[in-house]
Formats: sequence, C-alpha cells, structure tokens
Amino acid sequence: SRSGYTGEDGFEISVAAARAEDLARTLLDDPAVEPIGLGARDSLRLEAGLCLYGNDIDETTSPVEAALEWAIQKARRSGGAREGGFPGASRILDELENGAPRRRVGLLPGTRAPMRAGTPIFASAEDADPIGQVTSGAFGPSLAAPVSMGYVAAPHAATGTELFGEVRGKRLPVTVADMPFRPSTYKR
Repeated sequence: SRSGYTGEDGFEISVAAARAEDLARTLLDDPAVEPIGLGARDSLRLEAGLCLYGNDIDETTSPVEAALEWAIQKARRSGGAREGGFPGASRILDELENGAPRRRVGLLPGTRAPMRAGTPIFASAEDADPIGQVTSGAFGPSLAAPVSMGYVAAPHAATGTELFGEVRGKRLPVTVADMPFRPSTYKR
C-alpha cells in the first residue's frame, strides 16, 4: 500500500515474526531512517484527517456523519443501478438525501493548547448545552499548531464556523476547518 495509516507516502511491509527484528535492524542501519513512536504516527494520522476506529468512528457512526461518503458506490445510492442492499442502507440513503444530524469536522483551536478527545464543543461561549465533541486532538508538527477533529451538529459544520471548546472549565475558541489539515503526499 502507498497510502497507509498516516496518510504519508510509504510502504507497509509484512514479514514473518522470526525475521522482523533483523529487518528492523537492517532498515535502521540507514542513517536517514529513524524510529518513531505512536504519538508521531497519531499526529500524522490526525493531520491527514484520517479516522481512528474507537475514537472517530465506531459501529454506531454512519459514513455520512463521518464524512466518508466517498466509500459508498454511486450504484448503491438512491437512483443507482443497484440501490441499497447493504447493511444500514435505509439510514445511510436517508442521510445522503436529507443530511445527517451531526458531521465529522476538522477543528483548529484558537490557542496553542490542543483540544483532546472528549472536549465538549459549544455554539457560543455562553450556551449551556454542547453541540458536539472532539474525538481526536493533538499538536500538529507539520502545521506547528494544534489540530483536532470531532463531531458537531450539522447546522454548525460549515468551514469557518466559530465555536468554543471547554478545556478545564474555560471556553476557548475553535474554528471548523477543512480536512485534511495538510495535503497528502502519497502517490495516487
């Protein structure tokens, strides 16, 4: 695969467990190669706007809510040659036609502090009821700024919408942004 978990160009290598350590040592013998940890991998995933199962999507999330409509074949959509006929079709086709109640969006915090998973999102600094929640958030090293993604009520999902995240009891500004946060570099 040239389009792995991080959204970066590269290769995924499968190797027998007995040979894995030798392969890793051989790769690390090249001075241009450095090991990275899970935090680096996750920040790249987030900058690429890719979902992490269990954080950003789960079995209750529809592809329409998650902004993954591209994964639904046109032939399976309303009016298509093979309309429906897949698990969740009635819900998904309805959401494609009428919109989902919430949408996964990119979020750019207005401060240097990242808004992490679980941060409630509000339409204003005064509103009592949240309209969404951050599902992933971290510092984006490629952008030199914090980035987050999460779900907000559909009326608040337009790019450029100013919202507020509540961090340690304080309402901080956050702006709905397009994803990916940076262009992909993998070969198409």
